[in-house]
Amino acid sequence: MNTKAKTATLAELKNLYPDAKPALKYSTPYELLVAVVLSAQCTDERVNKVTAVLFEKYSTPEAMLTLTQKELESYIFSCGFYRMKAEHILSASKDIVERFAGQVPNTIEALMTLAGVGKKTANVVYSVAFGGDAIAVDTHVFRVSNRLGLAKGKTPEEVEKGLNKAIPKSDWSKAHHWLIYHGRKVCHSQRPNCGSCTLNVFCDFYKHNNGNTEPIKK
Repeated sequence: MNTKAKTATLAELKNLYPDAKPALKYSTPYELLVAVVLSAQCTDERVNKVTAVLFEKYSTPEAMLTLTQKELESYIFSCGFYRMKAEHILSASKDIVERFAGQVPNTIEALMTLAGVGKKTANVVYSVAFGGDAIAVDTHVFRVSNRLGLAKGKTPEEVEKGLNKAIPKSDWSKAHHWLIYHGRKVCHSQRPNCGSCTLNVFCDFYKHNNGNTEPIKK
């Protein structure tokens, strides 16, 4: 995708999703961090149901640490991978209390020193909670970016680098949500709605498949 097509693609994404925003519900950076950890391989809708109960009593790292891992697991069981997620949440909470005076750190580098926090999670917290410029590459962003040709890559890291070059820095955080919305609403994993997609004129995937919108064969 050339520069002109990338510019037009971004303009159309902005036009399609001007009010795109995070789907996870939170009221503090800590709550967002926990919600993002829980969202791995889980829907935002499910996470919101779980955190609505969890955060009633355990909305700070200090409060979270009063739970045993088994107790936390019972709260987050329905999110999947609950043992690993419970371990990460408790370890990160301990780090926050002991190393950051109870406050979630506000840089990507410091966030990534927390147990269980990788680049994607750090980027989300940094951009959403602290207003920083970052693009978190989740499955939707990875898929849509590659299909459109906006940023090609075999790993999230490669796609992130490509998006950082293709998108003005001031739009990084907003573009993250535009791409997520497009992945959820139009560019589905197994049956992308290519025929009605207003981006298909620019899309590498659409051109390569000659407009075929049948389910993608694995």
